[in-house]
Amino acid sequence: MPIRPILRFPDARLSMPAAPVEQFDAGLAALAADLLDTMRAAPGIGITAPHIGVLRRLTVIELDAASGVKTYVNPEVVWSSNDTTAHAEGSVSMPGVTDDIIRPRSIRVRYQTLLGDVVEEEADGLLSVCLQHEIDQLDGIFWLQRLSRLKRERAIKRFAKRERNG
Repeated sequence: MPIRPILRFPDARLSMPAAPVEQFDAGLAALAADLLDTMRAAPGIGITAPHIGVLRRLTVIELDAASGVKTYVNPEVVWSSNDTTAHAEGSVSMPGVTDDIIRPRSIRVRYQTLLGDVVEEEADGLLSVCLQHEIDQLDGIFWLQRLSRLKRERAIKRFAKRERNG
């Protein structure tokens, strides 16, 4: 499958909510495969359809070879723990820039498979962080919005410098 161009910050489409997926067909499976190839080439551990300009609620996550590829269609957090954790986050749309984000340590998500089956699962650790990050993106919340204004401005300056210096 082709590697698709990734939108770069500050593209306005990165702040737009994605529409629910309604058709579970070969086109959706092909989009998921393109996302996986694009994410691996970036490289990254998670990517959403909006990262490539397709405003649909689809994300692909691959934390490592052992845990394999996970595809989430129309994911939503249905429960989150009161315990929190801080983890360095970034984006394939803003490569080379990360900062710590505080999120719930554990979550439960409801999503659909590529066939349309509804599934609920609990996640903690890196998978929890990654799912929350990607679901934020599907909701039109770019990761920088989770930072204080000062940290956000510093991250944007670091990214602008990286872009200028190639």
